[in-house]
Amino acid sequence: MTDSPAQRTALFGRLTRRLRPSHRPPAWWPLPACVLLGAVCGLSYGLAATDTFESTGYAMAVAEKGTDPSAALGYAQSYGRLATGDATLGYAQGAAREPVETLRGHVRAETSPDSPMIAVTGVSSDPRRAAQIADAVVEALIVSGGHVAEDTGVKLIPFGHAVAPSAPVSPSVPLGTAVGASAGGLLGGLVLLVRPGRPARRHAAPVPGPSQGGAAFATEGRELVR
Repeated sequence: MTDSPAQRTALFGRLTRRLRPSHRPPAWWPLPACVLLGAVCGLSYGLAATDTFESTGYAMAVAEKGTDPSAALGYAQSYGRLATGDATLGYAQGAAREPVETLRGHVRAETSPDSPMIAVTGVSSDPRRAAQIADAVVEALIVSGGHVAEDTGVKLIPFGHAVAPSAPVSPSVPLGTAVGASAGGLLGGLVLLVRPGRPARRHAAPVPGPSQGGAAFATEGRELVR
């Protein structure tokens, strides 16, 4: 049995659709694109960022004779909050060779609820400057606390000098690239989760044309009706 023209047209259409290259990207394309973009951003940040160094010096609150030893812990918390205040930084600006406005952004103080110790961290692009800033603030805090030691019964003593660090704390180029790629992958996964799904392709089923037998049957039927 030979195919009718309609059948040959439908067959040619199916073959054409199968051989035609698909120009639409796959549904998961945001994931590798975001990973690549994140890696490039992390690499750029690692190459452009300035190295940052941190150095930490320590001071300890000690209760004097006749003072409750537990008072040292409370005063350590108070002095830790005063370490970055204008009064303490005003004492430290001479030794640190930085104005108070600049020094405020390069000092960080931390205390522990279990120990009467105060940690003062200096931050700078120069490792020696970071240690110098930390020591200057610790010394200023000790001097400031000594002015009221007779009234409080607690004095501050140096516990450890800051040392110039040998390595920066800023992320390296490989680490920045890895972090950027991870963040990009996470963002790409979120995009795949929240974006609407792609509708499924619908292929119209070809309608076969009438065969010769059917045409002959229809002709005979018309003759019988006549």
